[in-house]
Amino acid sequence: MGTKDVRTPDWQQVRRYRALELKQEGWTREEIADALSVSQRSVSKWMRTVREKGEVGLLARPHTGATPKLSKKQLALLPGFLAQAAPAYGFRGEVWTCVRIARVIEWEFGVSYHKAHVSRLLKELDWTPQKPMTRDQRRNEQEIAHWRAEVWPALKKKRGASGGLLSV
Repeated sequence: MGTKDVRTPDWQQVRRYRALELKQEGWTREEIADALSVSQRSVSKWMRTVREKGEVGLLARPHTGATPKLSKKQLALLPGFLAQAAPAYGFRGEVWTCVRIARVIEWEFGVSYHKAHVSRLLKELDWTPQKPMTRDQRRNEQEIAHWRAEVWPALKKKRGASGGLLSV
């Protein structure tokens, strides 16, 4: 069906420089746009950039994104806060979840983060959030152990060598 488009990370930069080469060979804006599958407006913009800034203007620029809410120093302090047990911050249980860590960040630094972004921060620090175990309070560990040791092996034997389902 379709072929996978394999491009270098700076494929757009390569395309802009190719447009410049074609322009220097005498191609028109329309021909360049058609050859590179871009709009004529893009070609015009690239050529204007070359006139104003030179060929350097066609270089790819890194996309830095938004500035972080926490500085590197603040982020480095976070593991120290988390080294204290969760109950030190008024949480029940010893588990650090993303929601809890987001609250601690807000209390300590006055900065609010969404719980989904907290996991990215933790990844930077080589930390992993912990998920609390949820178990039914009516759970009977002795019955479960008995079922695993006695009932399950018996059911497996009844299944037979064919591996077929049991008839009920």
